[in-house]
Amino acid sequence: MVVGDFAIDLDTVVIGAGPGGYVAAIHAAELGQKVTVIEREFIGGVCLNVGCIPSKALIEAAHRYQHAMDSQDMGLRVTAAKLDFSKTQEWKQNVVSRLTGGVASLFKKHQIDVIWGNAYLKDAHSLRVIGEDKAQTYTFNNLIIAAGSHPIEIPNFKFEGRVIDSTGALSLTEVPKELVVVGGGYIGSELASAYANLGAHVTILEGSNSILANYEKDLVKVVEHHFSKQGVDIYTEAMAKRTEQTADKVEVTFEVKGEEKTITADYCIVSVGRRPNTQDMGLEQAGIKKDKRGLIEVDNQSRTSIANIYAIGDVVAGFALAHKASYEGKVAAEAISGKKTTVDYHAMPAVCYTDTSIATTGLTFAAAKEQGLDVKKAQFPFAANGRAISMNETNGFVRLVFLKDSKTLVGAQIVGVHASDLISELTLAIESGNTVDDVALTIHPHPSVSEAVMDAADVALGFPTNI
Repeated sequence: MVVGDFAIDLDTVVIGAGPGGYVAAIHAAELGQKVTVIEREFIGGVCLNVGCIPSKALIEAAHRYQHAMDSQDMGLRVTAAKLDFSKTQEWKQNVVSRLTGGVASLFKKHQIDVIWGNAYLKDAHSLRVIGEDKAQTYTFNNLIIAAGSHPIEIPNFKFEGRVIDSTGALSLTEVPKELVVVGGGYIGSELASAYANLGAHVTILEGSNSILANYEKDLVKVVEHHFSKQGVDIYTEAMAKRTEQTADKVEVTFEVKGEEKTITADYCIVSVGRRPNTQDMGLEQAGIKKDKRGLIEVDNQSRTSIANIYAIGDVVAGFALAHKASYEGKVAAEAISGKKTTVDYHAMPAVCYTDTSIATTGLTFAAAKEQGLDVKKAQFPFAANGRAISMNETNGFVRLVFLKDSKTLVGAQIVGVHASDLISELTLAIESGNTVDDVALTIHPHPSVSEAVMDAADVALGFPTNI
């Protein structure tokens, strides 16, 4: 206890400087609030430092390396391609530094103060920050909790040595010859794809009956086909049992179809999900309600059970996505400023950045049917798209889900080239209440992969020009 710890008064406080927290802080400052951010580790949070950004940098480097090694169809024969992985990691870190430095500059521009340490709520209007060498109590008018999440650790797979989480996977100093990935969700699958492209032999162990279980099976099938070409081994309905480590290897034992198997690898990545950082921060003392999963309950303005406290991102229900957290952060900042903005997840895009990527938005056909909607679907293959053919990237398709009578778009799914970029057009179309006629009549540049979106709309209208 620090003697003379008199409370310091603050206006709007944001706990966490990740993509939810820093966007909320900047937008609140733009709206005239005096903002203070409390962060225990680094500006930019998991996403910018050890998650979204570094993983996509590594994925891109791996993709380019593989293209250099495998473009014989185009007459390109590279006989001396060499990977300097230390240089790759250095470049990846430069990407991270550039973006986190940008956020820090924006904080300075908007006069946002940063307090370093762990925040513990005392009541609905005060908290205490414990830093490395001091502690201080603060009062606040409004609070936005954007504390994020952490990787789940499973029994007998403690994160140490050669058993690593996604953060450790992004910081390896060498490309493993043999790599085991426990968990075939989007993080595990992305890392598996990246390291397979860099030359590792990868084995994925997934407990359910499919990798990427949150995506439709025909989308996943395209990814699985590409994994097969990369030499990735996939075991589904596999139970990871235990590991044994030596100085330079890890032995992973798992059970599949009642039989125990063992794989010896250089590293084992465990990626089986994340838990919200809602423990040991005094939420109960402030009267903030949580559900059984530890997620904070909020209304449609991201407000908790306490009127002046808001929560966004991974600590609330919904997809654990950086752009969802940023969106909720803007809503919370505006709610504090008295605006009537509310969250609307009508079309929430989600992307899996495997080498053949998946992107979705709005409703799937099955989900629309479950909601009682009378819907149809139409799809167009990249194998019939001129630009995709010229890029030698013909796997996958664009699918539209739309109301049968009005032809209003309610969902879309893409698997294949540039899926992460193409999905934004369809997200906007759904949010704007556009029909497939609107998409079909929108002039798309030729040749471009975006034409596959227009062609899918033509299919929906019964006039499939290019197939």
